[in-house]
Amino acid sequence: MKRIIILLLPVFFSCAEKKQEIIVLPEEQVQVDLSAIGKAKLSEYGFFTGDMKMLTPAEGVVPYTLNAPLFSDYAFKKRFVKIPKDKTVAYHADDVFNFPEGTILIKNFYYPADFNKPEENIRLLETRLLINEAGTWKALPYTWNDEQTEAYLDVAGKTIPVSWKQDDGQIRQVNYSVPNMNQCKGCHLRGDKVTPIGPVARQLNGDYPFAEVKQNQLLYWQSHGLLDGLPDIGQVSRLASYEDQCVQVNERARAWLEINCAHCHRADGPAKNSGLHLLASETNPSRLGIGKAPIAAGKGSGGLSFGIVPGKPDQSILQFRIESTHPGIMMPELGRSVIHDEGVALVRQWITEMK
Repeated sequence: MKRIIILLLPVFFSCAEKKQEIIVLPEEQVQVDLSAIGKAKLSEYGFFTGDMKMLTPAEGVVPYTLNAPLFSDYAFKKRFVKIPKDKTVAYHADDVFNFPEGTILIKNFYYPADFNKPEENIRLLETRLLINEAGTWKALPYTWNDEQTEAYLDVAGKTIPVSWKQDDGQIRQVNYSVPNMNQCKGCHLRGDKVTPIGPVARQLNGDYPFAEVKQNQLLYWQSHGLLDGLPDIGQVSRLASYEDQCVQVNERARAWLEINCAHCHRADGPAKNSGLHLLASETNPSRLGIGKAPIAAGKGSGGLSFGIVPGKPDQSILQFRIESTHPGIMMPELGRSVIHDEGVALVRQWITEMK
């Protein structure tokens, strides 16, 4: 099947309204120069050394992880950050760090053939870059070839069929979606600016097995001259791992809701008008959805009356939406096509035990 190129051209009207005209052309009839957007091949950035598919970081590329990662159709992720030489990150207690111009966040999505052997038979699908250019973050998706030797800039996105053996031995399949450049804004938009989501203090406040030593990530960044302003580590909040069975259900469920929902459902997020604020630090019961009626009722409410009904997950809109895969109902709207069974069960337990 031949690919097509979609061009979005600005059209101006007398009323000063700005719209876009969509023109679809066969690929063979148009040549698009993407050099002004980003490098054509991932290898051109020099992030990795040796065999690219091994994702061995080059000098100056630092691996990191999050305490509570976003669910993306069960994809595994390896994250790296490249901070310009002789520049540092400014610490922020409650929000995304202030990264210097030239910083690049590198997130790689992959599936092992068998989830019980997560380091074997890995298939890389996508690498997403967030590049800080003059204080503005640019999102670029790169898709990997079948040979696993290179990833190419793919501003239009694509769908990739993938299958794997789950931890329980069951074979699962999804049509993994690589977002186009505009879709990236759906999650990363804060106010009128694209911004990272994951690298905040409470997410990075945990250990990572670096090549030299296993160490708290924030302390590692500080000791390597990458982070300024870090207070005593005991004063830094920590987001729970929602997979940690030793942590209380309330903390785990709130962590799951923060990373999967709060990038939109917060005071300055795209869904701020809903009145539903799902950061783990939120203490107002109504803002969490407890006893709160939806701003606009529709099929997204499932005919239910309140966001959360304590003790009754099946009467709670929040539970209804995270258990759905219907495009007009499911939450989050982007980044998944299947239900996160473990996360949904966790939130159900949280609401059930709520008093």
